[in-house]
Amino acid sequence: MLEKLPQTFLDYVEENRQVLIDLIADLCAIPAPSHNEGARADFCKRWFEAHGAQGVYIDEALNVVYPYGCKPEGDVMIFMAHTDTVFPDLEPFAPHCEGGKMYCPGVGDDTANLAVLMLLAAYVTRQGLQADCGVLFVANSCEEGLGNLKGSRQLAKDYAGRIRQVVSFDGYYLMLCNGAVGSQRYRVEIKTEGGHSYGNFGNRNAIACLASMIDTLYTVKAPTGGRTTYNVGTISGGTSVNTIAQNAEMLYEFRSDCREDLAFMQNFFEKTVECYRAMGIEVEVELLGERPCTGDVDPAAQRELEGRCLDAIEQFTGKRVEMLASSTDCNIPLSQGIPAACFGVCTGGGAHTRGEWIDLESLPTGMKIAGSLVLSYFHN
Repeated sequence: MLEKLPQTFLDYVEENRQVLIDLIADLCAIPAPSHNEGARADFCKRWFEAHGAQGVYIDEALNVVYPYGCKPEGDVMIFMAHTDTVFPDLEPFAPHCEGGKMYCPGVGDDTANLAVLMLLAAYVTRQGLQADCGVLFVANSCEEGLGNLKGSRQLAKDYAGRIRQVVSFDGYYLMLCNGAVGSQRYRVEIKTEGGHSYGNFGNRNAIACLASMIDTLYTVKAPTGGRTTYNVGTISGGTSVNTIAQNAEMLYEFRSDCREDLAFMQNFFEKTVECYRAMGIEVEVELLGERPCTGDVDPAAQRELEGRCLDAIEQFTGKRVEMLASSTDCNIPLSQGIPAACFGVCTGGGAHTRGEWIDLESLPTGMKIAGSLVLSYFHN
């Protein structure tokens, strides 16, 4: 069971209710598609420094890293929340509040979580708290979609062999992610000779070949070692109604929370591609994204971290929430055997839609949950 939160922190939460809301709104207004988080990263770095942080830097992946109490080559604990949003917009959003809710694309995924992380870092800095290892407060990049967890990968590379645990603040506080759903994402293009629909009738049609390949891919029976899914998300190609298509392409993915099942799907996909190539069909394959499954994490160490997170959530909600596997920044540490978990600091809805919203009244509860967890690693 976690210790009771100090009164200084409870006062800090109350004193900063509006500060938190304003910070979320300020962050929401800064466009941050994956691979284009530079402006939001600059804002976060300046904000950290304005609140007493020293040594803050932006790495080559556009992570904003605030190393607190870190020693050269010493172990670190990572608390992170991602700066990117799933939306491609490069024009500023205009968040608005109505009926106790804040509406804005990306407000819950992951801007509110990022703002809480920043305020927690400021509190730790103000109080001069100490931990038994270094702590990294990170506003990380490229969690969404084809960001392919670039920011999390960079942290794992830069601090290889030094990371004790990772906690990612993402989503809502009514669940806990304790496992990694791995995935492979591909662009597949088929090219044929094509031609005139009448004059060259009989030539191979790239659309027909692609349709046949899709049909073949959908014949696979998903393995049952874990939960495995697959999907063709988009298809395109052809020129006109009277043209035999010379090219057609699709975006295809498969996912699983089981490494062996992910490997099974990979093998089936590769064999399918080779089968069509063996028929003389030109097939080009581009790997767009690759996310690993959970690796060999020490069970006791993982349970200890899960217990801390579950206790923090239960302490302020009265609920022992469900644990499940998902695709988050924790995929990278979990794949490398590092204990990791992910949960959010608010409630809301409409994630990944332009009608996304958060419940403003949930923010103080979420900040106490996150604070209870973070402060459990510190002492005066």
